[in-house]
Amino acid sequence: MMPRRSLILCVSAACAATFGLHYWHIGAVTGMAMCSISVVQSLVSARFIGPGSRRAWVVPVFGASSLVAASLTLATWSGWASACAGVGALLASAARLQADAQTMRRLFVAASLCWAAHNLLVGSVFGLTCDLLTISGLVVALRRRAGRTGAGPLRAKAADTGGREVAASCPVAA
Repeated sequence: MMPRRSLILCVSAACAATFGLHYWHIGAVTGMAMCSISVVQSLVSARFIGPGSRRAWVVPVFGASSLVAASLTLATWSGWASACAGVGALLASAARLQADAQTMRRLFVAASLCWAAHNLLVGSVFGLTCDLLTISGLVVALRRRAGRTGAGPLRAKAADTGGREVAASCPVAA
């Protein structure tokens, strides 16, 4: 569990870089391309988005990088695996734009489900294992935070800048 939003994103960038190499090695080109975008977005988000603040240029950069992700998904198209990687990357992009860690976690769960489907389709046992661990960690963090706020695990909107229960998402958080 990660203590801060920025740490979630920095670890996510490291995971995405590692997964990018893994996908390159197994020939999953769309996954590799999405991971490259994820590294940049994670680092930008960790540095320039926080509670109550977001630089004006961040949203256009994320919009442009999302268009690049969509274009690369089409350019490297290999069927459903590409679709899953592309949708997972777009959900993770939306997650990285969130200043609230709980909202970010919920979107990372959705993105991780897409990446799990991608990894199943490309035959990445390593990736699928990481996705299942990531989803488990995110759900635990969501439930713990929800227990503190009295709301349901997927509905809690507690602002988390210094809380303790946070899970990093690989490769999305790929």
